[in-house]
Amino acid sequence: MFSSFTRLIRPIKFIRPFLNNNINYLSTTPRILSTPDSSKSELKPTVRPTNELKTLQLSEYGVYLAECLPKYVQKIQICHGDELEIMIPPDAVIPVLTFLKDHHLAQFESLVDIAGVDVPTREYRFEVVYNLLSLRYNARIRVKTYTDELTPIDSVCEVHKGANWYEREIWDMYGVYFANHPDLRRILTDYGFEGHPFRKDFPLSGYVEVRYDDEVKRVVVEPLELAQEFRKFDLVGPWEQFPAFAAEAASIQEVPLPSETAEKK
Repeated sequence: MFSSFTRLIRPIKFIRPFLNNNINYLSTTPRILSTPDSSKSELKPTVRPTNELKTLQLSEYGVYLAECLPKYVQKIQICHGDELEIMIPPDAVIPVLTFLKDHHLAQFESLVDIAGVDVPTREYRFEVVYNLLSLRYNARIRVKTYTDELTPIDSVCEVHKGANWYEREIWDMYGVYFANHPDLRRILTDYGFEGHPFRKDFPLSGYVEVRYDDEVKRVVVEPLELAQEFRKFDLVGPWEQFPAFAAEAASIQEVPLPSETAEKK
């Protein structure tokens, strides 16, 4: 066995000097680092590439949807180069989502999620965003509508069964009421919770506090009392909080509706 082992080791003696002398030629790392393309790419920021052909196709498809639903589509825009958004009024949620689900050229049968947005400075402060996915065409679309504190929005549980918990979450966090929902109640906060945590006017400390009372031997809920004054944090610093190239308005491209182009002509 020792002789077989020496026969195996013997050729390595002759290969080792060659490896030591030519290590620069066998290693790929120095060659990769020395290429001029890699040195130039390090100086450029990472920017998400945009496909002009895909943007044009999305614009044409948005105009097609506006022609099919001229009563409901209010605005069409493309965000970040390849994200199609459709703005609709609150009473058009069920007709538009039903059309996008059942139409042969759409087939957006998968409801990915429903999101809520709160902008208190607007007249209709709440936005409800429906993110849809078409497995047949491998495409996504975003449908946006709006409402206020009192105006309800029709529930889409009849169109998409998966909207049940999403609508309950928006009701719990933002207070947007969904009419004809089969079981609209809180899903994240505790029973008897007052207020809606994701509203911009909701205090970070809350309205009440929960603690265990040793005297009564149970958990009690009582109005919040701060032991010390609330500290005021100044978030304005000498550095720029958001880069200039991250402005959302610069990445939104509005698509003119067919009625607008006809008026211009």
